[in-house]
Amino acid sequence: MPLELTLHKAAEEVERGDLASVLRARQRLVGLVCSYPDRLDLRERLAEVYRLLGDAAQAGRWSYLSEVRDEAEVAAFERAYRTPLARLTAMNWTSGEAGASTPTARERLVALREGANDQLHAELSVADDRDSSWRTNVFVLIGLVLVLLCFVVGAVTLVMWVYRWFAG
Repeated sequence: MPLELTLHKAAEEVERGDLASVLRARQRLVGLVCSYPDRLDLRERLAEVYRLLGDAAQAGRWSYLSEVRDEAEVAAFERAYRTPLARLTAMNWTSGEAGASTPTARERLVALREGANDQLHAELSVADDRDSSWRTNVFVLIGLVLVLLCFVVGAVTLVMWVYRWFAG
């Protein structure tokens, strides 16, 4: 279905106001946002539908890049997607900051990307620490296996000695 016709049908369904119609409008708009992920106007319409449904986190998600947004919705979105990387992924923005049609959207995308980069750098340094502790754990494990092997050999030797002593 062409973009304009889909938008028109979604608007009609929202006007009807019943839950089933609003849910159909949401599905149409989700499909449009998936097809045109960098269109702010579609994101804002989807946010309006989520507002009607009472889903503040999703309304905040889809209005995150908008010029005017409800800070309570943004806070709900940030609680639902706790890290900058999770938020950036949830945004499903495909063309980078350059694809944003407004300065506000560009600024917010830059801030989100920088936060995600900082998060990745922090996770990589933690991973490096884990790698070194992993190596240490391997050496400790090898040491334990050697001690256990010595114990088993000693126990077998003792049992054989006792057996010979009683048998002989």
